[in-house]
Amino acid sequence: MSDRPLSTLSLPAPTLSALAGAGYETVQDLSNSTPEQLSKDLNISLPASQAVFSATARPQGSRMLPMTQSAAAMMGTTKQYSTGCPPLDRLLGGGLKRGFILEINGPPGSGKEQIAANAVKGFVESKEQVLFVDMQNMIPPATIKRILMSSPTAASDGMDLVRYLALHTTTEFVLFMRNLTAYLEANPSTALLVLNSLSFPLQTAEKARYSVLDKLKQTLARACTSMGLTVIITSQLGTIPLEGDGSPGSAPPGSKMIMRPSFASHNFPTGRTYRVIIVPQTRTTGVMRLLSSPTHVPIRGQPVPEERFQRIRGMIS
Repeated sequence: MSDRPLSTLSLPAPTLSALAGAGYETVQDLSNSTPEQLSKDLNISLPASQAVFSATARPQGSRMLPMTQSAAAMMGTTKQYSTGCPPLDRLLGGGLKRGFILEINGPPGSGKEQIAANAVKGFVESKEQVLFVDMQNMIPPATIKRILMSSPTAASDGMDLVRYLALHTTTEFVLFMRNLTAYLEANPSTALLVLNSLSFPLQTAEKARYSVLDKLKQTLARACTSMGLTVIITSQLGTIPLEGDGSPGSAPPGSKMIMRPSFASHNFPTGRTYRVIIVPQTRTTGVMRLLSSPTHVPIRGQPVPEERFQRIRGMIS
């Protein structure tokens, strides 16, 4: 596929607007996508998505991919990496996939940050670079180094493949996002981005929250599709009242509260995101539930896929 701007294609204005809004700028950005995934990413009909791929077709007589096959599929099955957490690997169908996003939600102390840190090892063992962004001082560099050195094949220079950033404010995160695409282009070997405790810098920025998340969605959509970037996001569960309209002070005193993910499913590219929630049931046991995925859409009243886990010496297995 070429670097031809998508804006030059003969497509309806709403479709062009949806493409631009999701971070797709050139024909090359579609190389790892399929009509089905694009339909979910843009929230457009499948025929409209297929029309996009038809508009990018090569001149007559050249060999084209089937409409349901991505360019990545031509090179074989998508590479997978273990998270180091067997129950989570099973929910994901074998592990993390290149070019996809894993969002892990859970209450404090559920182990979600540790899972994200453990997942780094699989990428480093494959000699691929990692960008680890911690936004609540939950996982210091020493913890990542200890995890990498625990591998039987550990190399003393394992941390050379990991770039660690600590961000704490909304302003710092916005600046990071603005520079992320340029960083990835300058460091094309970066295979994994970890956004640890993403909900933390956004909890006091309610007015800017929606625009920041929209920009993040666009940036991640483009990075996943055109660069094959894998992303892990961890976030705390938010607390909301069962009564009132959900705004501060709207619930009567003594109202029951429930916990739910800090982000909605539409905050990330739906055609590329696996949403998982960790539900502790005792101090050492619980379940992991797959809320949604590119191939699983939740149906009200139907059970969601889940895997039981137990915590042994602080590790989920």
